[in-house]
Amino acid sequence: MRVPVEDFPAASAARPTSVAGRNATILFLSALTIMAGATISPALPAIEAHFAESPNAALLTRLILTVPALSIAFCAPVAGVFADRYGRRPVALASVLLYAAAGMSGLYADSLLILLVGRALLGVAVAGIMTVATALVGDFFTGPARERFMGRQSAFIGIGGLFFLTGGGLLAEFHWRAPFAVYAISLALLPAVLLFIPEPRRASAAERAQARQEAGPLFTLPLLAVFGVAILNSVVFYLMPTQLPFHLQGVGVDAPVLVGVAMGLMTLCGAVVSFFYGRVRALVSVPGAFALGFSVMAAGLLLAGLAGSFAAVLPAAALVGCGLGTIMPTLGSASMALASDSNRGRVSGMLTGSIFLGQFISPFASQPLVAEGGYATAFGVGAASILIASLIALAVAGGRRRRMAA
Repeated sequence: MRVPVEDFPAASAARPTSVAGRNATILFLSALTIMAGATISPALPAIEAHFAESPNAALLTRLILTVPALSIAFCAPVAGVFADRYGRRPVALASVLLYAAAGMSGLYADSLLILLVGRALLGVAVAGIMTVATALVGDFFTGPARERFMGRQSAFIGIGGLFFLTGGGLLAEFHWRAPFAVYAISLALLPAVLLFIPEPRRASAAERAQARQEAGPLFTLPLLAVFGVAILNSVVFYLMPTQLPFHLQGVGVDAPVLVGVAMGLMTLCGAVVSFFYGRVRALVSVPGAFALGFSVMAAGLLLAGLAGSFAAVLPAAALVGCGLGTIMPTLGSASMALASDSNRGRVSGMLTGSIFLGQFISPFASQPLVAEGGYATAFGVGAASILIASLIALAVAGGRRRRMAA
């Protein structure tokens, strides 16, 4: 089989016959990250009811979803250091094992505290998995091939979200503990990592020192800008899963299934756009992709804030999903393009941490806006924030075009 040159940098020890298995393994590793919350989300009401006698049961039950994000935000940069120093495969194997053990802890946990500890450890595992998955894309792909695979990775995560959210809901019908058994699926990836993920050649200590000296600061201004965009995107996007259900209740939509339909439509639209991301990038630059994604998402958020019915929410959800489907692969592609062979794991870890830090911050940023001015204000402020980011990205894209023309 002929292997595209851009798929195999010289630093890689990959075997051409393992390309399909390698790519599939990276995609399935990426899908594990969406399982962290989507799988058990439908079981939360039953969990709260089971532990109703526990102090602060309502608050602690909601923390079951947010605690992993905080763990990921703090642990992903450390996972990146380990991935650069000790290799991708050891970090991936250890993370998958911890993922299975921590994820299935809900099968036997007899208190909310133990559940929360398990969820925090699950976040540590997801930090390692997502960091390695992103770094591996940077290791094995360059140029347009990287753009295409980043899009497919985001699409695969979106489709995985639909699958695991539906599966978790079906299992929760039997018992609230049942969705936790889904995390055992991750163990099937252990042999796949061993068989199909070759360890990219790691630079020696002397080579890393020379690379650092030649490259200058680890985190350059463009990289810091990407991390900032990642935080902003998560803070604003998470208005949808955290505030939209309550906004719908306020306009008379009380059926949880309708909330699921809206969120599912958003996820599906994001997956479709991500799948064709390579074509988007063929037409626009990285700043142009950020400007396009944020503009579309801002339009969706404005519609969501003004929506007075379920029918009005559907186009809003579709637009937000399309925007996210452009932004997420752009974040991964831009960060990997700016990283070097010696710091790719750390850059991936910082990107992962930035994404999940924004998710954790989002409710704290939006709730005061809801309390002060209502849901329309919260969604409007979110839209305005990313519209400003879109204008800045357009200015950067315009400046780049002028420099190239000169």
